[in-house]
Amino acid sequence: MPAPPDELLSQCQTVLAHAWMVRTFVKHSTEVEDFPELMGIVRAVFDLSRAVETRVGDPAEYFRMLDKKLPELRRAVEKFAIDAPHASTHTNFAQAVISIRASTEDLARLCSLGTQLTSTIKVPISITKPVPKAVFISENVKRENESPPTPASPPV
Repeated sequence: MPAPPDELLSQCQTVLAHAWMVRTFVKHSTEVEDFPELMGIVRAVFDLSRAVETRVGDPAEYFRMLDKKLPELRRAVEKFAIDAPHASTHTNFAQAVISIRASTEDLARLCSLGTQLTSTIKVPISITKPVPKAVFISENVKRENESPPTPASPPV
């Protein structure tokens, strides 16, 4: 049986914490001074994290936003995988590439499951305002619920 959407959302938040640690490592590394292109992964993780954090209370919206932001993260991850070895051959950078790739793959998998689950849950919509029956472009067309124009008084 699949996990409920709120549990999948919680798992996403855990994975994002790992991505955030990669972000923090890169942001505070001395190599960033000589390789500012490394900041792409920093910005992508920040952007995705901020975009979904306001939707934690609504799994359907959370997974919709995560799905929207994942392509940007994927592009940044692939660029980081190319740029990191040029910045440093240290094991920390190699591990950061592995970690951010794994985090991105996990987020994509969880997002797919969450999107499938939340799209099958139907929430009734209540309408509190009357819906207009039609919108007219032409001013010559009489609108519903509109009184006819008052004839002008004859000149005196």
